[in-house]
Amino acid sequence: MIPFSILDLAPITAGSDARTALDNSVDLAGHAEALGYRRYWLAEHHNMPGIASAATGLVIGQVAAATQRIRVGAGGIMLPNHSPLVVSEQFGTLETLFPGRIDLGLGRAPGTDQTTARALRREGSDPKRFPDDVAEVLALLDDPEPGQAVRAIPGAGSHVPVWILGSSRFGAQLAASLGLPYAFASHFAPGDLMAALADYREQFRPSRFLEKPYAMVGYNAYVADTDEEARFHASSMEQSFVALREGRPGPIPPPVANYRERVGRFERMVVERTMACSAIGSPETVEGEIERFLKETEADELIVTNSSFDHAARCRSYELLAGVRNRIAAKADAS
Repeated sequence: MIPFSILDLAPITAGSDARTALDNSVDLAGHAEALGYRRYWLAEHHNMPGIASAATGLVIGQVAAATQRIRVGAGGIMLPNHSPLVVSEQFGTLETLFPGRIDLGLGRAPGTDQTTARALRREGSDPKRFPDDVAEVLALLDDPEPGQAVRAIPGAGSHVPVWILGSSRFGAQLAASLGLPYAFASHFAPGDLMAALADYREQFRPSRFLEKPYAMVGYNAYVADTDEEARFHASSMEQSFVALREGRPGPIPPPVANYRERVGRFERMVVERTMACSAIGSPETVEGEIERFLKETEADELIVTNSSFDHAARCRSYELLAGVRNRIAAKADAS
């Protein structure tokens, strides 16, 4: 069975607050564990009124403390915002507290605008340093060398699994060269998905981390009892993507019925391009869409995101999606 996982942006909805968003994340993680999802990742974004997971490591700790088995991690930590030593110490601490359950996904974008990026690291972040910073994190999480002057404590010898995240071919090529697992952010930037997967698989070098390529692919899934209801809930994320593209990010707005039919050509284009890797509909509709997507991408794992305005609808969507996953697996076993 291809594992399904969850990427949570800890959505702050209009009229609500960050505390409610974080409580909802902890609640959803409990549902995810009970439903058999493999991992629960949170993403680092800054200065975003609709996302509560800026202090990603802290939120990971809260989610891990509230669950027992599910892997919990970062999808991802934006490495240009942090020193490799601090990241290694933080995730070494998480691994110490929750052994065998922590993942560290690393990205090279700042996860915000340039003004905020400068505020995060006042000397300025340099994405060009990303390969060197990744290598430093890997070394700090590895067994320490004799006489090593700087160690991550906790962290040294923890061997926290490291993933490379990306939305372009650069990350795919880096993950391949290092022999690391790779996750592509096709849930919001699907354009280079197939080219990046091809690069990763063709250029992959076996390593002490992986013998063969392992690709996880981001996906939007809004599942409800009917296609109409699912489209209704998905409209909140569609509105958010349009607002972000127009430079006015905000909390997740309430859903709007028939949203795509009510907006202009530009808005529809933004939604269709951004959410090209999505399944929206009833379980039957979504099942067919996901089967086609998995066949096309040959993904080793699917990581799904859903930012419904209504928390109960979000939980229900993941419940229905787990049923879809089980039916897909049963058909694969029978074939």
